[in-house]
Amino acid sequence: MTVPLSYIKGKHILAVDDEEDILDTIAEILEDARVDGARDYATASRKIKEKRYDLAILDIMGVNGLQLLEEAVARGIPTVMLTAHAISPETLMDSIRKGAISYLPKETLAELDVLLNNLLGCFERDEPPWKLLFEKLGDYFDKRFGPDWKAKDQEFWSEFSRTYQIGKGIQERLKHDPRILDKGI
Repeated sequence: MTVPLSYIKGKHILAVDDEEDILDTIAEILEDARVDGARDYATASRKIKEKRYDLAILDIMGVNGLQLLEEAVARGIPTVMLTAHAISPETLMDSIRKGAISYLPKETLAELDVLLNNLLGCFERDEPPWKLLFEKLGDYFDKRFGPDWKAKDQEFWSEFSRTYQIGKGIQERLKHDPRILDKGI
């Protein structure tokens, strides 16, 4: 039997949430990684600036997660948004535009290791993690936001569905990606 490749094992991950129990749960679930936690914006921002992370997992509410997303992306850190209270089509689109590689509801916390392993695998193989997300959680978003939730922002979602290469978010991430910068592109 083949053991699945772990994209999490040995990674240095920053988890940011204002709830201590969520940080403890993330660290427990991602036991094969080295997880640093932060419970507020200032601590997380300092850690993003001072350390090198392989992944950031950011809550949105209570920690100014969308601002932290911009800071993490500017440092070339692949970032996943993990939220409960801020889950909405608007924050999903903001996360995409600002360069997040995924957007997960906290209801998926029990599956976090599997989801992150699959998302990081996509990211490291230069495959679109967003495509995987919508294959896995598309039904969740339809139930949560309603069956026609994309209709209000049809132009955005139409382009997204065509390419999964969200121009602004991808461009923002690429501007800070050392794999690209080292090539002089």
